Amino acid sequence: MKVLGIMSGTSIDSVDYALCSVGEQRIELLDLWNAKFPRGLQQRLHEAARGAARSYGLAQLHHDLGRFYARHALRPASATKPDLAGLHGQTIFHNPDRRAPATFQLGEPAYLAEKLRVPVVSNFRVADIAAGGEGAPLATIFHRIVFARKGRHVCVNNLGGISNVTSIDWTKNAEPELLAFDTGPANVLLDLAVRHYTRGKRQMDRNGVWAAHGTVCERLVSQWLAHPYFSKTPPKSTGRELFGEPFWGRILPQTKKAGLTKFDVLASLTAFTARSLALNYQLHLPSWPQTLILTGGGAANPTLVKAIHDVIRAVSPATELVTSEMLGWPLQSIEPAAFALLAYLRAQSQPGNLPRTTGASRAVRLGHISDP
Repeated sequence: MKVLGIMSGTSIDSVDYALCSVGEQRIELLDLWNAKFPRGLQQRLHEAARGAARSYGLAQLHHDLGRFYARHALRPASATKPDLAGLHGQTIFHNPDRRAPATFQLGEPAYLAEKLRVPVVSNFRVADIAAGGEGAPLATIFHRIVFARKGRHVCVNNLGGISNVTSIDWTKNAEPELLAFDTGPANVLLDLAVRHYTRGKRQMDRNGVWAAHGTVCERLVSQWLAHPYFSKTPPKSTGRELFGEPFWGRILPQTKKAGLTKFDVLASLTAFTARSLALNYQLHLPSWPQTLILTGGGAANPTLVKAIHDVIRAVSPATELVTSEMLGWPLQSIEPAAFALLAYLRAQSQPGNLPRTTGASRAVRLGHISDP
């Protein structure tokens, strides 16, 4: 089947569309494109993600975002129409707390189904949560199909707003041992800092230029690394609720008291991201990976990539560091392609979660189907 996967991540900067050919245990990327959020829509999504939107505005935003997804779902230069679509939607709330878990993704799928005139699978995370899981991470099956290598321990680390890792250890058994979880922040704090210092005129530290000109405050980074999330045993997932606006609001006064420049703050947050990633590997992975594949928007930030390279190599000099692009998958293709695969599995009435990685009590079919 030709399946269109659509993903807008925690960074809330744009939407990635991946048209894929999907079959049993295989997936091929056919086309990839991107649509940036208009400033007004982006601001409203940020308001919703920090809990500042009212119910009427949230309902309007749900439909406006659905129309935006649909507007860009057919690439003019391509004559290929999908047979099916998988729409992740925009996460504005994710609470994996065991007592009362909840997750919420905006973006009404009916507009996409009407535009494409094909079934659309959406609302992927709730079935896993209802089965006792955290609703994340869900790209694990995709990572296994595309990146597993017999005889090697491979890790795939997506650097979106949040950082998540999939460990694929195929060194011992007939099938690979899988473990996947969120390691903490990736781009979200970097983006929040840049928006703060530029009063919203800039959205990111492009190419890590500001961070490269700063000096890491070791004392503050050490304090931040004491956050209890990092020592928490998987299954675990997180989001902006933990490492977004609330975290930034707590550490900004610390950076001011320490006399840090904006460049020092970006350098320190970059070091924090890299070291929290490595700390999670050390605490929770069965061993250090032989190959680490970086993907997502953060993998295009050379300052962040170098920080990760340095901290990983300091512990495991033999680890090979590559990007998904070097393996034929563009950095921004992995997440939308993963939801194309999950949509295909749902259409085939097959489960899409891996209980060991999400914490669910059983494997379940993920997503609701909207027919045109």
